[in-house]
Amino acid sequence: MRFSSRAGRWVLAVTVLGSGMAFLDGTVVNIALPDIGRDLNASTSSLQWILNGYLLTLASLILLGGSLGDRYGRRRVFVIGVGLFTFSSLLCAVAPTVELLIGARLVQGVGGALLTPGSLAIIESSFHPDDRSRAIGAWSGLGGVASAVGPLLGGYLVQAASWRSIFLINLPLGLAVMALATRHVPEVRDPSAGGRLDFGGAILAALGLAGTTYALIEAPGQGASPAILATGIGGVLALVAFLFAERRNPDPMMPLGMFASRQFSGANLVTFVVYAALGGFFFLFVSFLQISMGYSPIAAGAASLPVTALMLVFSARSGALAQRIGSRIPLTVGPLVIALGLLMLTRIEPGDGYVSGILPAVVVFGAGLTLVVAPVTATVLAAADSRQAGVASGINNAVSRVGGLLAVAVLPVIAGLTGDSFYDPVKMSDGFHVAMVACAALAAAGGALAWVTISSDVARTEPTEPEFSCPVAGTQLQAPTEPPPRAASARE
Repeated sequence: MRFSSRAGRWVLAVTVLGSGMAFLDGTVVNIALPDIGRDLNASTSSLQWILNGYLLTLASLILLGGSLGDRYGRRRVFVIGVGLFTFSSLLCAVAPTVELLIGARLVQGVGGALLTPGSLAIIESSFHPDDRSRAIGAWSGLGGVASAVGPLLGGYLVQAASWRSIFLINLPLGLAVMALATRHVPEVRDPSAGGRLDFGGAILAALGLAGTTYALIEAPGQGASPAILATGIGGVLALVAFLFAERRNPDPMMPLGMFASRQFSGANLVTFVVYAALGGFFFLFVSFLQISMGYSPIAAGAASLPVTALMLVFSARSGALAQRIGSRIPLTVGPLVIALGLLMLTRIEPGDGYVSGILPAVVVFGAGLTLVVAPVTATVLAAADSRQAGVASGINNAVSRVGGLLAVAVLPVIAGLTGDSFYDPVKMSDGFHVAMVACAALAAAGGALAWVTISSDVARTEPTEPEFSCPVAGTQLQAPTEPPPRAASARE
């Protein structure tokens, strides 16, 4: 498909709406954490689990979700994921206790693991090679807008209704996405996908992440108890076993051979550290504004609107720029600009005005973010065989979620925001400043890694001949009898 065609616009709109649900949910919950904590009498560790329960199942299963889409059809798995995400959102909205809310968030992460890699893989496999970078840039930018607008929308809903309404908004959106996907998105799969699904790898990944995350979150309250030691050590061993299992499995959900590409490995390293910094920022920023600065939920959400505007205007252009000059410069400069914005946030004190204190830091942060999101996604996909688009996007999404997962687990400990100190205005202010220094260090490390590992060559993806089926009644779509000319490839 061409980017400017009606069919291309429909595919882009549906995939953006579907993945936007997951991206939106990743930030909209942050604004509601103080209200959820007061309403359900939740401790700091419970608030961490509300965020990390979702990230845990998402990160553990997103690789399997990409493999399922490659094998059984990316549209089919995408629609199933949207349906599960929508149903679990209803469970979140009606949860009477924090324990049931955490359980519903775990299920929501499973839905996200199915829909997120499918949305990007559909774009990678459906669009003409000359238009892929532009489509990925639009997908990344609009998805970033969904993430950035989450705090504002969440703040409005929390203030106008209750925190439960932030989950109810997914119901009509999810139903609409499922209907539109069935009508307008062609089925795409990898005809070479075969062998057994790697359920063993998925289980080991889930156990490893769950054990290490539990130990990191609960250790401040329980100390070096037998339970903490057992889960922490067991989690590390499970992750090691996961790597060994993937190496020996003839059909792994995470083919370790893909990391032989320096470009692919470098882009994922940059993703890990930068998205850890982003996860820490979005976790604490809106809570800091409410608890320490005295902002209302909607005012705290509106504080990040400049990020939304910058992502909307410049993300697609950032993807096009990386297509012309290569990803090395954007992925080096972008994280460094993010680090500068995060350091500027450490100067904010209670009583400072928004325009003079907060706005400049948010604008700098947003400018750096626009240079990262689209180029890093395009770099990962360009460094992998496009027939493995689902797996490649799944790995990159998993890496970004694990980065955020660990940041949410570790930062409160580093910042001294454990126990009831999360709700103390003075301790929250001091802890926020410490956390932003740590996040800035992570972002700066991402820029350094990009300069060392990312090639300055212009990366282009190669055209493939995926298997299509028409989503509506009509003649079956056929692959062309003569393949188009191969595009130049510049990969590590």
